[in-house]
Amino acid sequence: MHHFRVPATATLLPVALLIAVSLPSASATGQDPSGRKKVELRLSTEAQLAKGEINFDDLKFDIEKDGAFDESMWTKRLKMINGKNVKLRGYILPSSTYQNEGFKQFVLVRDNQECCFGPGAALYDCVFVVMVDGNTADFTTRPVTVEGKFVLDPETYKYPGGKGPRGATHMAVFRIEGVSVK
Repeated sequence: MHHFRVPATATLLPVALLIAVSLPSASATGQDPSGRKKVELRLSTEAQLAKGEINFDDLKFDIEKDGAFDESMWTKRLKMINGKNVKLRGYILPSSTYQNEGFKQFVLVRDNQECCFGPGAALYDCVFVVMVDGNTADFTTRPVTVEGKFVLDPETYKYPGGKGPRGATHMAVFRIEGVSVK
């Protein structure tokens, strides 16, 4: 098992999100312009939201793939969970960590479909996790549940100069200040 040390000032985000997962957009039932049936959203119930249990469909907002982000795109649901303690299940993006255990930040993604890694991930399909209060996480290929405070963050993860691949402006817009990863 190899462990690589990353300076405290280094950021893993650019490398991690440039190869982040890219999935078809989930939206309400119907058909997209290509005639394919759209994926039905499976939002958390009110009871789940009250317990802080969210899923990636709760994070979806209207943005074109590789489109420029603006805070006006955030939904009422996103504004409601901002600042709340949540539990979100997903996969640790392997390239967002440079060690196998004890890491303090990583990218949590909706799915681990290896065929779909690459630039152009939907902003709502990935969440940057920063472990807080001395907590750390260990890499696994299995799904994990991250617990912590959900934060809408339109500033930290902008592309340098505000321009990224194909017109995108941000690498991420969500952060969880993680207290546990199980």
